[in-house]
Order: sequence, then C-alpha cells, then structure tokens
Amino acid sequence: MSTGSGADSAPAPDTHDPRDTPADPAAPDRTARRSGMFSSLKVRNYRLFFTGQVVSNIGTWMQRIAQDWLVLTLTASSAAVGITTALQFLPMLLFGLYGGVLVDRLRKRPTLLFTQSAMALTSLALAALTLTGRVEVWHVYVAAFATGLATVVDNPARQSFVAELVGPGQLHNAVSLNSANFQSARLVGPAVAGLLITGVGTGWAFFLNGVSFAAPIAGLLMMRARELHAVTPSPRGKGQLREGLRYVAGRPELLWPIVLVGFIGTFAFNFPVYLSAFADDVFHGGAGVYSLFNTLMAVGSLAGALLAARRGTARLRLLIMAAVAFGALEIVAAGAPTLWLFALLMIPIGLFAMTVNVTTNTSIQMATDPAVRGRVMALYMMVFLGGAPVGAPIVGWITDTYGARVGLATGGAVAALAATVIGLVLARVGNLRLSVGWDGGHPRMRFVPRTTDGAGSNGMAGAPAPVPAGAVGRGGTHRS
Repeated sequence: MSTGSGADSAPAPDTHDPRDTPADPAAPDRTARRSGMFSSLKVRNYRLFFTGQVVSNIGTWMQRIAQDWLVLTLTASSAAVGITTALQFLPMLLFGLYGGVLVDRLRKRPTLLFTQSAMALTSLALAALTLTGRVEVWHVYVAAFATGLATVVDNPARQSFVAELVGPGQLHNAVSLNSANFQSARLVGPAVAGLLITGVGTGWAFFLNGVSFAAPIAGLLMMRARELHAVTPSPRGKGQLREGLRYVAGRPELLWPIVLVGFIGTFAFNFPVYLSAFADDVFHGGAGVYSLFNTLMAVGSLAGALLAARRGTARLRLLIMAAVAFGALEIVAAGAPTLWLFALLMIPIGLFAMTVNVTTNTSIQMATDPAVRGRVMALYMMVFLGGAPVGAPIVGWITDTYGARVGLATGGAVAALAATVIGLVLARVGNLRLSVGWDGGHPRMRFVPRTTDGAGSNGMAGAPAPVPAGAVGRGGTHRS
C-alpha cells in the first residue's frame, strides 16, 4: 500500500521561521488561506457537485420531516419514530467499515451514481405507496433501512470524492462549503416540507425528494473526468479492514480527533433530546419554541461553515479550542434563566459545533493517504453518526431523571473534558509545550514546539524537537 509523500519518514529540516509553519499536516499552504470564501466553486467539477447537493440536501431535509410525521400519523407513537431513526443509522453501525473498504476498491463517480440512484428509487417507491393510500409503517421501516444501506457506501464515497474534485489545496474550503450547503438546506427543507404536508400530504414530499436526486446525478454525468484528481482504486485483497484500522491506530493526528468526535457525538450532539426537553419542560413553549431553537442553531452552523471556508486551514489546535468552547457554551446554556437567552446561545453553540465538524473532517482527509481514505472516512462517519443513537438513551435517562439542565450540562462537560485531555495528549505526542506571552499588547496562549536548549522565553526561539514518526502525516511535521 502506498503511504504517500512523507507518510513514514521524517520531514526535511526547516530553514524558515517556525511561526510560518502550519500547525499540523492538515493545514494547507498559505495560498489556500488567501483564496477566498468560495474559491473552490471556481473548479467546474466541484461547482456541478455543489449545485446538485444544494437541490438534493433540501430534498433530504424534506424527507426527514415527512418520514417522521408519517410514522407518527400511522402509529401515534414516538417510539415508532425512534425505531425509524434507529433503522436508518443501524446499517452504518453494522457495516460502515466494510463500506469504507468497498469505497477504496471502487471509482468514486460510478459508485455515487449507483448510490444516489438507489436512494432516489427508494424515495419514489415510498411516495407511490403513500400517494395511493397503501402505505403501512413497515414500508417506512424498510425504506429507512434501505436508505441507511445506501448511505454506508454513499457517505464515505461522497466525502472522499471531494478531494478528487478539488485537490488538496482547496479541500478545506470545499468541505466547509459542503457543510454550509447542508445547513442552508436545513433552513429551507423543513419549511418546504411543512407546507407540503399541510397542503397536499406527505407523499409529495417523498416524491420531490426522489426527483431531487436528478440534480446530483446530472452533475456527476456532466463532470470532466480528465479534470479529476483521480485516485487509483485499491486492489482487492485480504485484511484490508484491519489494515485501515491499523493505519488510524498508528497515527495520532487521525486517531485522537476521531476519539474526540466520538465523545462529542455520543454525549453532546443529542440536540433533539436536549432542545425538546428545554422547549417543553423548562420553558413550556411547545413545538414552536423547539423549532426556534433548531432554526437559530442552524443559523449558527451556517455561519460556522462559512467562516471555516474563509479561514482556509484546518489546524488541530483550532479543533481542540472549538470543542472546549462548544462544551463550555452548553454548560452556560444549561443555566440560562430565560428563554431568549437560551435561544440566543444556540447561535454560538451551532457555530462552534460546525467548526468542530468541519475541522475534524478536513484535518482527517488531509492527513490520510488517498489509498485508505475511504476506510478512514467510513470509520470517522461511523463514530460521528453512530454515536448519537448510542448516547441518546443515556442522555435521555439523565435528562428524564435529573432534568434538562443537568442533561445538557453533562453533555457539555463531557465535550470540554474530552477536548482538554485529547489536546494534552496531542501536545505530548507532538512534543509541544504551552506558551503564554504577549503579542501586540494582547495576551496570547498557544502550543509551540519544545526547545532543546530552553532558549526563548516567549516560546518562539529555538528549533523544534524531533517528532515521533507516528505523529508525521502526509503534510510533514504534526504540530497541534
């Protein structure tokens, strides 16, 4: 298996100021930092992909709302709605890693054409059953599970394909814009679904979602293959799943961000549990207040994604700081005395949650050899998406037993503590130390390379100490 440039060797000596060195292998060069908020849209293939996703993501959010409402209408049971959600995530938990192995063996564009077509047919079949009045709850269960099966391959293939569309220099910007795309659809899709459900029925929401897949499929067909940064598929062989796991286990810059996302996704990202409890039990506002909380969080998430696109870098130290801030804000929100203060706090919470999401996604992709990117992204998505269904019963029990405020504070505390511990682990692995000083009259705290002779009281002088081989990624020296 190819490990890519610099994957298993020490970096060449530095001759420039350490302040000009990226903080970690996930950080692209400075030209990417100046490229602008929407720079990756200049790439024709990515522009086609992005446009198709705009339409498809709106359809996806429409289907989510319509699916839950249909199950609730058919059964009058919230437990049935939970079963539907679990069935949609279950394939990722069971087969996510195998999906990554498959993605590494296949070419991404034909794979996405197949998975997108499969999800379109599933939505159209559910639409036909609903519009003809023949739908039963087991039909929805089967459709949810089928969509989950397609997602097992579609998700890592879509994540990996972004790198083939834009190349490493624009990867952070493209991932950020993808997140902004999804959050924009989160603002539009549920509203459209609500109008359709009340106006003409849930069946039309399923139908329009099925039709919406024509946009990404058309975009994939219109792409110019010669302009792709194509990766040669891995040959079929034994032990490829174990190989992917060993690859992650041997690279702290991959392993620890995935562990961090696992803690946050399991305990701190269960917003349906927290926000519904605050809307109903704490502020007694009902569905309208719950919708307000979600909308304001989506606004913050969209802002976070756009800021990440403008930033142009994906440093691990930014991930740690954003995760700590996210956890701290959840703890503050847990004690908010009024509805409006709690609601306003949803904006920065959404912003830092999206910063964690985008930074983790990009840093992992940038530090991963393309030959195993499908397996690594499948592991990341399995941990990220699979954590919430596992953690939901736990945080739900805490919330029911001790109240919504204790539940939310517990989730925030887990996120902040996990980020702090993992930040210290990465600093130790990268042979870094904490530097506290002044910069332009303002206090500044950051991790810098340890010096071998103790020179430099401000943490900037001296050459960086050697970094363990496991802390070196495709981009060179790993610094958090």
